[in-house]
Amino acid sequence: MLLEIIAVGRLKERSFAERCAEYAKRLGGYAKLRIVELADDTVAGEGAAILRELDRERHAEVVVLSEEGREFSTSEFAARLAAADRKVVFVIGGPFGLAPEVKARARLIWSLSRLTFTHEMARMLLLEQLYRACNLNAGGNYHHR
Repeated sequence: MLLEIIAVGRLKERSFAERCAEYAKRLGGYAKLRIVELADDTVAGEGAAILRELDRERHAEVVVLSEEGREFSTSEFAARLAAADRKVVFVIGGPFGLAPEVKARARLIWSLSRLTFTHEMARMLLLEQLYRACNLNAGGNYHHR
């Protein structure tokens, strides 16, 4: 499985960087992962940078993380991930959200929660859920059914 995360902003807080690195390492047993970090800018500037990255991934399934998106249980998310027949690109915007043009490119707009998280928290939660879903799909025991 091929996964990519396009994220606005760097992981500045060491604890988040360490957790993200740990989940990325664990995920490596199930998928090839690429993380692209884009510089903070205006929503329009970030949107343009994200769209340039997405133009390189024309055949990928694009999933945008946004608070108004659809929520899934872990099992539902794992099933959606298992059904993906191509590379899946996840997009995490900056603190002021995503440009409408980026959302328009998404096949799915996904909400991790009705709560709002920092982009660092969102990246950590995304990586943990990707690992959890892949482990669940492989019959592992990380997720308690």
